[in-house]
This record gives sequence, C-alpha cells and structure tokens, in this order.
Amino acid sequence: MKIETLRHSAAHILAHAVKNLYPNIKLGIGPTTEEGFYYDFDKKEPFTPVELNRIEQQMRKLVKENHVFKKVKLSPKEIQNFLKGEPYKKQLYDDLKKAKAPITFFKNGNFLDLCAGPHIKSSGEVKAFKLLKIAGAYWKGDSKNKQLQRIYGTAFTSQKELDKYVTLVKEAKARDHTKLGKQMNLFSVHPEAPGMPFFHNRGALIYNKLIEFMTEEMRKLDYEINKTPMILNKSLWLKSGHWDHYKENMYFTKVDNQDFAVKPMNCPGNILIFKTKMYSYRDLPLKAGEFGIVHRHELSGVLNGLFRVRYFTQDDAHVFCTKEQIKDQIIELINLVDKIYKTFKFEYEIELSTRPQKAMGSEKIWKLAEGALQMALKAKKIKYVINPGEGAFYGPKIDFHIKDALGRKWQCGTIQLDFSMPEKFNLTYEGNDNKKHVPVMIHRAIYGSLERFIGILIEHYAGKFPLWLSPVQVKIITVSDKNKPFAKQITKLLKENNIRVELDDRAESIGKKVREAEIYDKPFYTITIGDKESKNKTLAIRDRKGKVKFKVKPNTFLKQLQKEIETKKC
Repeated sequence: MKIETLRHSAAHILAHAVKNLYPNIKLGIGPTTEEGFYYDFDKKEPFTPVELNRIEQQMRKLVKENHVFKKVKLSPKEIQNFLKGEPYKKQLYDDLKKAKAPITFFKNGNFLDLCAGPHIKSSGEVKAFKLLKIAGAYWKGDSKNKQLQRIYGTAFTSQKELDKYVTLVKEAKARDHTKLGKQMNLFSVHPEAPGMPFFHNRGALIYNKLIEFMTEEMRKLDYEINKTPMILNKSLWLKSGHWDHYKENMYFTKVDNQDFAVKPMNCPGNILIFKTKMYSYRDLPLKAGEFGIVHRHELSGVLNGLFRVRYFTQDDAHVFCTKEQIKDQIIELINLVDKIYKTFKFEYEIELSTRPQKAMGSEKIWKLAEGALQMALKAKKIKYVINPGEGAFYGPKIDFHIKDALGRKWQCGTIQLDFSMPEKFNLTYEGNDNKKHVPVMIHRAIYGSLERFIGILIEHYAGKFPLWLSPVQVKIITVSDKNKPFAKQITKLLKENNIRVELDDRAESIGKKVREAEIYDKPFYTITIGDKESKNKTLAIRDRKGKVKFKVKPNTFLKQLQKEIETKKC
C-alpha cells in the first residue's frame, strides 16, 4: 500500500466525517502533503480544538464501519444535483471539462466526492491517523478568493510510525524558532515592517559570526568580497532577464523620474563590477562573493518568522571562469559546501534541477550546462537525484538539502551554472589565442538566506548553539553577595579575552538563577561561585549535560574555551 494512497483516502474520510457533522458545509479540496493530508472547508466560523476532537472521533467511527471506496458513474442529472450544493466542486468540474481532462467520482458510504483517485479498498484500512491543526487557506491559493478552513492530518501504515511522528511534531513545537527567538531575545518581527525581521544584539551576534566564518573560508579560496547597491535601474533588470522572469516578486520605485527596482538577487551588481576591468584567461577564475541584502515580495499569509521573509541576506558568490575550468570549480564549490555543513553536523542530499518551462537561453546551452554539472557530480562520486524542470530561469543547478536534528530536510545551498547572462551583458576575457571569449558564470549560495539558516540552526540546536556561536558562552552565578568580588574578577578575565560572559549576582536563589539561565540564555557553560570557590580562587563549571567539574583554575578554563572556540567544536 502506498502511503500517498492511504493518506488521500484518509482525507476523504475526514471530509465524510465533517459532512456528517455539518451537512451544510461546502467542500474544497483534499490532497496529500509530504507529511500527511488536508481538506479545505467553507465554514462561517473557524473550527475549534473541541470540534477537531469531535471530527476525529467521527472519523474513527467511519473507519470502524469499514466503508468500501467505489468509483461510481453518475448520470448528468446526478452530477448536476451534486454540484448544485458544492460550488467549489463545480469550479473544479468546469475546469476539468474545459481542459478535456478525465472526470471521476468516488463514493465511500453515503459520501460522494469529485476525485481522480486512487484509493485503498475500504476505510477500515486507515487505522493509524491523527488530526493535527486548523488553519485558514484561500481558495486555489489566491488571496482574492474566499478564505476557507483547512484541517491538517496525517496517517501511517502502523501506530508505531504515527507515535514516532507525533513525538517528532511535539519536539519540533518545543524547538519552534519563533518561540525560542523571542525567549532568547534573538529577533522580533513587527507590523511596521511585515516579513522583515529585526535582529537583536544576541541574534545579530550569531548573524555576524556566520558571515565571519564564511568569509574566512572564502578568503582561503581567493575570493574577493564585494558590496553592491540595493536599488538598480530598470534597464539593468531588463537585460538580466529578471524583469521578464521575476517581476511579480520584485519591489519598484522611481529615482529622478526613472524606474528602479529593489534587487531580488545580487548577480547583476557583481556583473557590473566584472565589467570595470579587462581580464585575461590567466586572471580566471574570478571569484566574487557578496553578503547582499535582497528583497522579494511574498504573500502575507505565507510569512513565517525567519523561514519565509521579504528581506534577507544571501551569502552569494559568482565565479567567472572558462569552459575548461567548470568541472574543477564545481568540485571546489561542492567541497566548500561539504566543509561548511559538516561544521554544523548537517547531513545533506543533492538534487540536480534541470531546464524549467520559463527559461532563458537555447536548449543547446542548457544541455551543455546540465552535462557540466553531471560531470562534476560523477567525478566526486556523489549520489544525486534529478529534479526535472526546477532549474533557475538562467541555468541548471545543484541543490543541497540539509537534514536537521529531527530529520527534517531544508533546501539551502545551491550551485547554478549560467551561460546566458554573461552573453546578455557582453562579458569577455582575452583567451590564450588573443581573441575575446565569453566567460561562464557560476552562481552559488551555501547558507542561502542567512535569516532562514539562523532559523534552521535555532531549531536544529533547540537554541543550544555550539560554543563558538552561543550568544552567551559562559554564565556566572553567585551564591551570595560575599562571592561578588571573585565573580566580577572572573567576568573581567573572560571579557578581556573575548569570551561572551554574563554575570548574575542578584539576590535570588541558585535554583532560580540556574533555571532562568537555562531558559533564556542557554549558556554553553555555567560557573557557580560560592564560598569555596571565592576562597580557593577556583571554579565549579557545569556543562550542558549537567556534568560539573570542581576546583578548575581560571586560566586552565580560559585556555580550554579558546581551543574549543577556535576548532568550532559542536
């Protein structure tokens, strides 16, 4: 039994249950998702958690009744009667008829639905299922349409798998980056700038450390780091192809009565820098990096913390090279991606995305580009899957999907090969034959969006960042006022050596101070200073696992910290 078929059938049982409880409700659609299924309903008032529980109990009743899923043939009159009471199904029916697509109906028990199938044999096979949440959703995903009520659920072939998933969802909820971001004072989002996160001091520290780390690795590979303007005129975006292929996601303004756009991508700016100088084949490859701020229009309904935003920083780089250098440059980039991700203990999978329908450049160029990426992947002996039609509009790409601590996958890194844009901008270099040649342009990002990557890290680590990234590396807690002088002495020592340390010398209980530190600061190490420590000038150091070391000399601890930070120990 395919899991998709099981879940699609569960969506029908959900709709059946809702119709039994609310006969006048109108049906939307009920497809499967990566993690389960959902069904949309037109209901005046939102479903409540109590109603959700009631619907789930009704579903269990229908499962017990074991209704057979039957593909039924309806007469024109029966179809008309069904559609008369279901306006959304009528729209779908009319769309299918217009497209001359197959139209089928399925029935289970007394429930009839317009559906392409397939289904399992009977409702009794759907035993391990659970309804998860309620959300609003615009009909056909269009904000101009009415908002319907969406019920999400999931189903598995066994109760053991379902229990494992429910535990995972519970853990994911505890790790929610929007909750932890607020709790740890990392970032906030405000109605004055929807979809544009504000990084607080602690969050900005993580942001800057990530840039610092990437910059160090790029410098080792002879990258130059550029900075380009955020607003560029219309003629540039027309030439780059963004105006024709990406306009709906861009923001626009006027400067001196001319049309300008806020950049959604950094590549045109780095192309203009390349054009300021004449290059020889000896100068290539030229590797131009930029931590560039970009703006992309997203619907308000999909904005989500740091995961889906309108303003973010891309760790972009553009490698200008000869055709002969492509393979080596792609391999170098794959190695760089591997090194960065392994630092965070991320496993990853790779996809090769090919030519989309809305593409720039000839099929011949695309085949050449796709072949070059495949050659590099084969040379590295890396497993990958083909993702047909999902390339960028200007070229094919290798996408990296990292796997976090909960096993969830996130697409972050990308390497994109572009033969088209250098031609459109008339980029050239002088070859060893003393003739002008057009370079190849490789676009790449590793973090992708720094904002999104930070959100992923928050959930990956549950807010407990590795030492080198922790906003609070060491928390010092005093037992009583008598211990303040020594505590301040240790705080000063660590601060002078660039250790991020905070002192809590409030007149509160040790238990309360430790609990608050664990919730709001999540320090890598906690130092408790009592009378023994003050007298002996030693430290009692507790790590995140709860293991405590006593009688540690301050300078010994400092050297340990410096070594762990330098090696980026996780």
